Amino acid sequence: MDEMFDKLQAVADRYDELNELISDPEVIADTQKFMKLSKEEGELRETVDKYHQYQEVTQQIADDDEMLREKLDDDMDAMVKDELKDLTTQKEKLEDDIKVLLLPKDPNDDKNIIMEIHGAAGGDEASLFAADLFSMYSKYAERQGWKIEIVDENATEVGGFKEIVLMITGDKVYSKLKYENGAHRVQRVPATESAGRVHTSTATVGVMPEEEDVDIDIDPKDIRTDVYRSSGAGGQHINKTSSAVRMTHLPTGIVVAMQDERSQQQNRAKAMTILRARVYDYYKTQEEDAYNAERKSAVGTGDRSERIRTYNYPQNRVTDHRIGLTLNKLDRVMNGELDDIIDALILSDQAAKLENLKNNG
Repeated sequence: MDEMFDKLQAVADRYDELNELISDPEVIADTQKFMKLSKEEGELRETVDKYHQYQEVTQQIADDDEMLREKLDDDMDAMVKDELKDLTTQKEKLEDDIKVLLLPKDPNDDKNIIMEIHGAAGGDEASLFAADLFSMYSKYAERQGWKIEIVDENATEVGGFKEIVLMITGDKVYSKLKYENGAHRVQRVPATESAGRVHTSTATVGVMPEEEDVDIDIDPKDIRTDVYRSSGAGGQHINKTSSAVRMTHLPTGIVVAMQDERSQQQNRAKAMTILRARVYDYYKTQEEDAYNAERKSAVGTGDRSERIRTYNYPQNRVTDHRIGLTLNKLDRVMNGELDDIIDALILSDQAAKLENLKNNG
């Protein structure tokens, strides 16, 4: 516990220092520095608030203990003991909250994401399920006040997607959607099935943090860029110029093709954003595979082939296999009400990290 309070005091000292810095006219004049320090101050605020609450509660407990040592009448004695009971409960709750706040942060949690949804096993039905997942995440993003942009899509004749790539931007997107990485399984009677039998199909979801140049250094010599004419809709204008771009990262063989935008420059910028995220994800997954070989995490964000969730339409049921959570409200989940699942995954992840810290502390 002493170690925890040393850490808390250091956080509180840094918080006071940051408040002084962001009041400094020189810092205020430097927009970039001001934004960076304000962000850090905002991230520490909750921890420092809880620490101050903890100090107050601890002081009150000490005062009440002191009072009990004196000769009190029965009524007063009972009142102080009741208060002590409440204060002890508050103290334990604050300790738990603080431990979670002091857990190492995932450096990607604040980032926007690139999400890829692929129809996997199950043909047309898998592509329709991919479209349903796209709709579910779009509605969830709307509830969170995030913005969704379709970067690339490969639609099927039945109205589904072989693949759809989205960029989701907003507050702490990765922190909530990183647990969606994996294979999602659906059990239902397909619209294309006349006999009314329940089929099982899968779609895979990949979630990658959007990477800035500073996060991953890609050598321009490692990228081959091919330029060609856009195909498909767009009329005469789009086919006169070679505006479509295909980028290949030679060391990993990752390929990104982009032809949605009117200009080659816009397609280049978008392709580079996707390529950077995929290359980062590739190396991160390799590191995680090596790490997970030693210590398997219950809530993995790694393997995309790992079956993480089943959506059972006949029974209106959704099950997350990693934490054994079953909810009988699939209709609401598909309408973007994902909070119960995501909150449970975050809690499970925090519990595992606390356990890990305890065992290795």
